[in-house]
Amino acid sequence: MRKKIVAGNWKMNNNLSDGVQLSLEVNKFLNDNPHDVEVILGVPFIHLQSVNEIENKKINVAAQDCSTHQSGAYTGEISASMIESTGANYVIIGHSERRMYHNESNNDLAKKVNSALSNGLKVIFCCGESLPERESKSYFNLIERQLEESLFHLSEKQMEDVVIAYEPIWAIGTGVTASSEQAQEMHKFIRKLIETKYNQNTADQTSILYGGSCKPTNANDLFSKEDVDGGLIGGASLKASDFSQIITSFNDF
Repeated sequence: MRKKIVAGNWKMNNNLSDGVQLSLEVNKFLNDNPHDVEVILGVPFIHLQSVNEIENKKINVAAQDCSTHQSGAYTGEISASMIESTGANYVIIGHSERRMYHNESNNDLAKKVNSALSNGLKVIFCCGESLPERESKSYFNLIERQLEESLFHLSEKQMEDVVIAYEPIWAIGTGVTASSEQAQEMHKFIRKLIETKYNQNTADQTSILYGGSCKPTNANDLFSKEDVDGGLIGGASLKASDFSQIITSFNDF
């Protein structure tokens, strides 16, 4: 069985006290309402250690990026080994905002994936297309290239520590959501790519999340699809009540 995963991506939100409070609320919900769902909070770097020190912690913690470098004169950069030392166990790599605002190439992302895995971190790898790419019908080729150039150099064993998040860029922060049928179509395509590159077992075991304006009102419909294994949640992860409702969307399956 593939893991069911709900991951929050706080982006650049929440000061230290607010972030700890939000984490405590989510963790209390999980302690009070056990679920067969892996819950991950993708938090800014300043929160990593504090969130990991929560008592009776039921949440996993992810950094939102890591450097391609192990150490050195790279002011402002955070290495994978630094992230791992905080107790975090995931890192988000390849988010569309990192690709867009920081000009991260597929080659850059491959280096980050390698660094994360070699330092004992699991990877949430993001892929997705823009609105022009969707409208031009080139999105399948684009997704295949993103995965081929950034991820498919990994061994079958390394792929066990990779979660893929499909995030249609045209649906991030716009209030527009890909239909559950569009999400399923792409998730099925991604799973087939993994099967072709590796084997059916690897494809069957890889969790693929949907990331694009997933919220309490549409999570149930999205998660009901065969190849949608959860969500990478943006804005709705900033309110414990909304995030908790999304987690409970798996109750019907």
